[in-house]
Amino acid sequence: MSRGITYTSSPLLASPTPVWRSKFIVAAIAVAFSGLIGRAVYIQVIENEFFQKQGEVRFARTLALPASRGRILDRNGVVLASSIPVPSIWAIPEDVPRSPEALKKLARLLDMPLSVLNKKLEDEDKTFVWLKRQVDESVGKEIAALGLKGIYQRKEYKRQYPEGEAAAHVVGFTNVEDQGQEGMELAFNKELGGRNGSRRVIKDRMGRVVEDVGEQIAPVDGRDLQLSIDSKVQFFAYQTLKEAVLLHKAQAGSVVVLDVHTGEMLALANYPSFVPDKRRNLSGAQLRNRALTDTFEPGSTMKPFIIAAALEQGMVNPATPIQTAPGRMRIGNATITDSHVYGVLSVNEVIQKSSNVGTVKIAMQMSPRKMWEMYQQVGFGQKPVLPFPGAVSGRLRPYKSWRPIEQATMSYGYGLSVSLFQLAHAYTIFGRDGDLVPVTMFKMNEPAAGVPVIDVRHAKAVRHMLHMVTSPGGTAQKAQAMGYSVGGKTGTAHKVEGKGYAAKKYRGVFAGLAPIDAPRIAVAVMIDEPSNGKYFGGDTAAPVFSQTVQQTLRVLGVEPDVSVVPQVITDAVEESF
Repeated sequence: MSRGITYTSSPLLASPTPVWRSKFIVAAIAVAFSGLIGRAVYIQVIENEFFQKQGEVRFARTLALPASRGRILDRNGVVLASSIPVPSIWAIPEDVPRSPEALKKLARLLDMPLSVLNKKLEDEDKTFVWLKRQVDESVGKEIAALGLKGIYQRKEYKRQYPEGEAAAHVVGFTNVEDQGQEGMELAFNKELGGRNGSRRVIKDRMGRVVEDVGEQIAPVDGRDLQLSIDSKVQFFAYQTLKEAVLLHKAQAGSVVVLDVHTGEMLALANYPSFVPDKRRNLSGAQLRNRALTDTFEPGSTMKPFIIAAALEQGMVNPATPIQTAPGRMRIGNATITDSHVYGVLSVNEVIQKSSNVGTVKIAMQMSPRKMWEMYQQVGFGQKPVLPFPGAVSGRLRPYKSWRPIEQATMSYGYGLSVSLFQLAHAYTIFGRDGDLVPVTMFKMNEPAAGVPVIDVRHAKAVRHMLHMVTSPGGTAQKAQAMGYSVGGKTGTAHKVEGKGYAAKKYRGVFAGLAPIDAPRIAVAVMIDEPSNGKYFGGDTAAPVFSQTVQQTLRVLGVEPDVSVVPQVITDAVEESF
């Protein structure tokens, strides 16, 4: 047991305390309190703006209020592209539980490997990370049902393309940020995108909005675009083209359909294509808008322009005889040949039989300048006036540098290059009685004014020659369309390979008009490198023209002008190329 102690008798307690000590303690407390008051005044009054800003940096956020992207419509109001709200999944990594079972379920719903999900959650930013943008609504609901802490959703707009691969190269697509990347989506990104609004808010550490601060700016939605494209014509053209490419085991193909009266583009299709909203493993070959970006030597499809130029200059008339025997001719060290020995042909028959020799003999009577002017007037060698990104001008060298052999070969489509669109556009001069119509991608309500190129009499004369090409004895009898008269010109050209031409690689081309007496549409078709035994334009491209014409004119409500059903063609004259 401890002894009892009397504390009051302790010498330490009994000693007197100096007065200065108590004063010092009180003074120290007063100084500290004054410092706190001064600091409070500094923070709350003097440097209030700085600390207010620092607080906002940590908790205030400016939220974008996304504008709804405008729709893209066809000429009849059918939706080609539209936006729908969908959830996007994000997380606060430090708050997400690391339960293997829960994360495995989440990874499955996000359609990503568990290792990828874990890597995202281990990101340096512990307060925000996107897990997956623009998931399906059903997926968003399933993820919400998991009830995982730290996993959140945000509404965004996702682009949908109802016409799929058929209209892909016209419409294009946007990226995950809703910015146009190809086609009309890119060309008119600003108009379609509108202007985003904003909302200034205070958030807590969980990302939840606590309060609004400042003025809210409402978004301005993008405007709709109504194109000249007819979705039905586009679909039929694409399907017919696809079947032809697969049938002939070709590398690719393109088709362009223009309204001769208004200059409206009714269809532009390429194969291979892609589905705009499913672009995984997409290749450059699928993305290329070949009808506008690829150029090629057009072969015999150039011959009608040479004849038109000769008619304009009074050098020949449709009945003028041209001696083509013995089916070949020499210019310098080069020999130009026909596929058959025809003998004497009228100018009409030079086009019908696609005689290289006859065309060259006519072309060499005119000056290089006159020939160049004809090509230039119909748009060759010039960049198309279209909103599409990547449309090319092709190649047409200045006439002053032409050698005789170059003038000769350019008369039947070698030594210059064009795009399929340029070819279709140029053929409108024959459908519009001599003038070139400006092409538009937007719906027109009135016929367009054209630029005169050749006399109406000569346009009609060439149109008659084009009709002969598709009639018995011509090179494109397979271009005949059920119920409609047609006219056009075949072209078959060797493909350029290295510094020369590939011996067994070709492009088959056909360009024409229908109905032939009062044309409503111009159609151009190109089949690239057919490898299934047939490669002439009359065999590969002409049937696509035929089917496209039939479907297009029916959709447009054009009355049939031919009552006799065309017979199945078994033998056709081979073209020279």
